[in-house]
Amino acid sequence: MNQPDMNNDIERVLYSEADIAKAAKRVGEQLAADYQGRTPIILSVLKGAVLWTVDVMRHMQYAEVEFIDVSSYNGGISSSGNVDLVTDLQTDINGRDIIIMEDIVDTGRSLKFMIELLKNRGAKSVKTASLLDKKDGRVVEATVDYVGFDVPKAFVVGYGLDYKQLYRNLPYVGVLKREVYDPQHADIVDTVDITPNH
Repeated sequence: MNQPDMNNDIERVLYSEADIAKAAKRVGEQLAADYQGRTPIILSVLKGAVLWTVDVMRHMQYAEVEFIDVSSYNGGISSSGNVDLVTDLQTDINGRDIIIMEDIVDTGRSLKFMIELLKNRGAKSVKTASLLDKKDGRVVEATVDYVGFDVPKAFVVGYGLDYKQLYRNLPYVGVLKREVYDPQHADIVDTVDITPNH
């Protein structure tokens, strides 16, 4: 039985595999310069930021890796407004420099939650490096220090970003066709008011 091609569910590609590779190199080299002589903890946000984390780290020097999982979407396409700590990091971060690696920062709720959590645990510094920054989606104040791309308001998937746990393995970031997640509006092509995963 043949599986459908996921690429057919994509309305358009926003950032190609080559675009992402260049962004990862740019951000990684900037982090390497800014943290020269230090060993930060790279805190990768599960599951979406894993690919971004690996590609950025290729361009850094000394760094430790940890993982955290927080959720404000609970499988839907819009934020619930509440942030839950799903998987906690295992390392004592007191006095350490932390770099949060995100796939996308949208409402800012998850990022704000993590920053406050880390600071309360005694982190020396907390910075954020996100593949995508959707500033138009903010509902709380949250700043991304290192940005791969400023993304427009659209439902994006690929390169770690998912819809119902699918599409993460696409090598690019693209806009998901509306009929995939909203069959009742299959004839409506406007995706401007739909927000993605964080």
